[in-house]
Amino acid sequence: MAHYAFLDSNNVVTEVITGIDETELIEGLDTETWYGNFRGQPCVRTSYNGNIRKQYAGIGYTYDEVNDVFVAPKPFNSWTLDENHDWQPPTPYPTDNKSYAWFEPNQQWIAIN
Repeated sequence: MAHYAFLDSNNVVTEVITGIDETELIEGLDTETWYGNFRGQPCVRTSYNGNIRKQYAGIGYTYDEVNDVFVAPKPFNSWTLDENHDWQPPTPYPTDNKSYAWFEPNQQWIAIN
């Protein structure tokens, strides 16, 4: 059993399905090609454990073809994508063992406990 993400014209994930194992062929085609042809949209395998393409794809994630990774939706306008394809806030998360939430209007972490 494997999981497959279907992409729109902007490489944004529109649906994720469970399909047959990626090592099997369907009508002589690899699974990504067959599912893509069947649905009429690009299909890329994804993995729950992140063994391929960085992380498991979800609806709204973007597939970066150049780096062969799925990128989560941008959580806040002020955050930037780092070299590991992770979103980073303009101010690092505090390390004082308290719980915080990001407050975008002031672009700062607010203690929530």
